[in-house]
Amino acid sequence: MPLLEIQSLSKKFGRLSVLSGFDLTVEAGEVLGIIGPNGAGKSTLLSLIGGSALPTEGRILFDGEDVTRRPASWRARRGIATSYQVPRPFTGMTVMENLLVSSTFAGGRRGRSAHVAALEAMGGMGLGNYANTPAGDLRLLDRKRLEVARALAATPRLLLLDEIAGGLTEAEVPELVDMVRAVASSGVTVIWIEHVVHALTAVATKLLCLTYGKILAEGDPETVLNSPEVLSVYLGIDPEADSEAGHIQNREFEHGA
Repeated sequence: MPLLEIQSLSKKFGRLSVLSGFDLTVEAGEVLGIIGPNGAGKSTLLSLIGGSALPTEGRILFDGEDVTRRPASWRARRGIATSYQVPRPFTGMTVMENLLVSSTFAGGRRGRSAHVAALEAMGGMGLGNYANTPAGDLRLLDRKRLEVARALAATPRLLLLDEIAGGLTEAEVPELVDMVRAVASSGVTVIWIEHVVHALTAVATKLLCLTYGKILAEGDPETVLNSPEVLSVYLGIDPEADSEAGHIQNREFEHGA
């Protein structure tokens, strides 16, 4: 049984259709990378999976259970967590206090169990030296570590990452990749939306390209990145006219176009 199954999912805002008849299956242990141009429906898809938005039509099954109409708080306690591009920690609280809030209220844990979950998330994200540091004093990369750690403190089975490389320098991106790789190695299934495509390809076991709310291409990262449809829609490259299209990894995608 897939960990996540999306069936005929649609989302409309008035007359604007953001997703239409969308189907997706994610197996436990996968790292699914999602790319696509702005407005393709990527963040809307994560919002629907996480529960911060509800679909117009269709179903979302998590571990075989229909969660389509369940709120985000309910899904968090069942094992779905989200980490966003812009970290929003409780800046006046320490790193440890932030993690305890997550393990207690999002994870539904109490007492020693909440502390253990918080400590494991802090150690896993390399924040052990900052346990008593106010979150507001952290540099951006460490705030992003904390953002992911807060999601992990709820002990999720599925982690949704929404463009978490945004704002980082090129030198900081490898540290972020290592962080996501560590999450995946711990057995957590990951769905990661990202514009820094070379970060995705370093970790993703499968890649999906969205456009106009529909799947344009899906499969192993190299095949997707070199497909004529993705080259045309995502980069505006005409594969017939560009003799170097087959070397896409060394061009714009390599630099996170």
